[in-house]
Amino acid sequence: MTYRPPVQDMAFTLKSLAGLDELQASGAFPDLSDDLIDAVLEEASKLAADVIAPINSAGDQTHPVLTEDGVVTSPGYADAYKQWVEAGWGSILGSPDYGGQGLPVVLAAALQEMWNAGSMGFGLCPLLSQGIVEALTAHGTDEQKATYLPKLVSGEWTGTMNLTEPQAGSDLNALKAKAEPQGDGTYLITGTKVFITYGDHDFTDNIIHLVLARLPDAPAGTRGISLFLVPKVLVNEDGSLGARNDAKCIGLEEKLGIHGSPTCVMSFGEEGGAVGYLVGQENKGLACMFTMMNNARLFVGIQGVAVAERAYQQALGYALDRKQGRPDGMEIPAGEMGAIIGHPDVRRMLMTMKSLTEASRAICYANAVAIDTAHAGTDDAAKAAGQARADLLTPIAKAWSTDIGVEVASIGLQIHGGMGFVEETGAAQHYRDARIAPIYEGTNGIQAIDLVSRKLPLGDGEVVRTYLGEIRETAERAAAHNDADLNIAGHALADALDALEEATDWMLETGKSNVQDCLAGATPYAKLFGNVAGGLYLTKAALAAVESPDDSYLAAKKATARFFAENTLPTCAGLVTSATAGAASLFTLDEQQLGA
Repeated sequence: MTYRPPVQDMAFTLKSLAGLDELQASGAFPDLSDDLIDAVLEEASKLAADVIAPINSAGDQTHPVLTEDGVVTSPGYADAYKQWVEAGWGSILGSPDYGGQGLPVVLAAALQEMWNAGSMGFGLCPLLSQGIVEALTAHGTDEQKATYLPKLVSGEWTGTMNLTEPQAGSDLNALKAKAEPQGDGTYLITGTKVFITYGDHDFTDNIIHLVLARLPDAPAGTRGISLFLVPKVLVNEDGSLGARNDAKCIGLEEKLGIHGSPTCVMSFGEEGGAVGYLVGQENKGLACMFTMMNNARLFVGIQGVAVAERAYQQALGYALDRKQGRPDGMEIPAGEMGAIIGHPDVRRMLMTMKSLTEASRAICYANAVAIDTAHAGTDDAAKAAGQARADLLTPIAKAWSTDIGVEVASIGLQIHGGMGFVEETGAAQHYRDARIAPIYEGTNGIQAIDLVSRKLPLGDGEVVRTYLGEIRETAERAAAHNDADLNIAGHALADALDALEEATDWMLETGKSNVQDCLAGATPYAKLFGNVAGGLYLTKAALAAVESPDDSYLAAKKATARFFAENTLPTCAGLVTSATAGAASLFTLDEQQLGA
């Protein structure tokens, strides 16, 4: 099944739902015209559809291999990357000082959706490099920026981040990698890192690793972690490549999905130590790493959107072609069968896929606009408001959207029936690929904990209340409309918001005295929040539809909002119970009883 980026829906979501129009009006990006946005989306869609999407199944079936000379990637991947670099897509976000185009994060988010929908295994490489650019731009020395950023921005070199170790997953307190100062401004890095995406490959002649490690006198825990830049190949003073560094891939992980992406076990110091350079301050490495991790979490959310979109397109195509049964209401010649798209349950599944995908796209794009406002707002107040909104939405964008990616891909399998469970159709790949996204860049449970313990209390609760107030305004506006679909969507959104406000008040109050109870309900609370946020943006889309009644594209938005209002938003009331139940029932059984 081919993939075509939904350029019209992306542009609509950017300009009419996520707030890019307001960002343009503010003057934060004076050269960002509608024509430029449309041109970027159209050109990127061609590469995604014609070059990247065709290699998706090849990456799934023919995995990268580790040879004596390093990792050889799946067929077509290196050539696709070369075309991606030659077209200049790596420079979208980079600073013009280093060859970048200085365009907003939200536009890069839309492009990341295309790359990852085309092939998530391929799209991971540009995603990681983008994070390295962000970290070095914020924390690198002038010399580091001049040496590495031009090549990273252009895509001539790629980057990785090395956090996880065999004994240290999400808990970085257990991190053991070491960094020994050499007295000349360099450090020797030793240790093993696991799950390193694109830790080695044949795309480029150099890879820039950012590695978390401990100095000899570092304090225990996360307060004693420093960040180091460790190139695969050392760079001479004149910018040419020098000796091979002691940083090597020693194994490739065999994974459930994203087979086209080489996930490496990296060894630093097999031959005595890899040369590294301190980024930022000693023992402040985690703060530097989080500069890129927060944006990376948004882009992982985008991966959920991407796989959902591709799974939906494939399921829709199959439902239109597959003949089975004689659906009521379809005019079918005697003795023939009708397409399964005529069956109500298949329509329900397709509408679920469509509504969840469009809702998650809007949440992620709105999150990206908030990040852009935080960086490029026209005054301090605008920047502060943007940062607050970005902080609030990031755990939702990451967790809700990646859960949606898995759910939508699973529904796609169901629509395919038995053919979905075999590899021939390719539908199973979407499900396998999507399943990693709720796990990495901080599991979705960690995102939910971050939401209830750190983000809800921001501004003594005023940050979340401001957002909920905006949802209330949209709900009331829709509910007051004489259009039947809009009226239904508005009332359903208001009821769902009541549930979210009840749970939010409980979280804010309970968190003052009983954190354990809040953590027990964090995941259902995050789902509740995501459902309501999704309802907000779909209702906004429906409001735009009634303002242009003759637009068939927008008419579909109205129908989608009503479907979401009648099928997803009613679950919000039930989620309040699990979000506020507390921790008692979780710990009633002891370890022996759990196994009984």
